[in-house]
Amino acid sequence: MQLIHAGVADLALLAPMFDAYRQFYGQASDLDGSRRFLEKRLQNDESVVFAAVDESGDQGLGFVQLYPSFSSVSVSSTWILHDLFVVPERRRTGVARALMEAARALAVETGADGLSLSTATDNFGAQSLYESLGYRRDEKFFYYFLSLDHPP
Repeated sequence: MQLIHAGVADLALLAPMFDAYRQFYGQASDLDGSRRFLEKRLQNDESVVFAAVDESGDQGLGFVQLYPSFSSVSVSSTWILHDLFVVPERRRTGVARALMEAARALAVETGADGLSLSTATDNFGAQSLYESLGYRRDEKFFYYFLSLDHPP
C-alpha cells in the first residue's frame, strides 16, 4: 500500500471510492456527481485528499478528505476531517489508520491547532479507531445542523 496526495489527475481513482462512501451513508449512487464534486474541491484548493492505493497504484483502497477551517476562539487554523472511507475488503488492515496519520501530519505541517471530525453514533469501529489515535469525544458542545431542504 502507498499513500498519495491526490489531485485532479487522480479523479478516476477517487470518484468510485467517493461514490461508495456516499452510498455507505444512504445516498443513491451518482458517479458523475461524485466526480464533479471532487473535481471542484481539488481545482479550487478547497480540500486536501489523501488516497491509499495498492502497490501498482491502480486500485484505490481508501481515502480521507479534509477541509481547512479556522477557530475564532483560539485564533488559529484547524482542519475538518470530513470524509474517511476504506473499501470493504481492506477494512481492518491498517488503511484507515495510515490515512488518519496522513491527516495528522498535514495538520502538524500546516501549523493547525487541531483536527475535528464527526461520525455516526452507531459507527463503533470508527469511534474505536479515532479514540485509539487520541481523538476525544466532545462533551462540552452539541453538534447541530440546519437542513435547508426541510424548513422549520
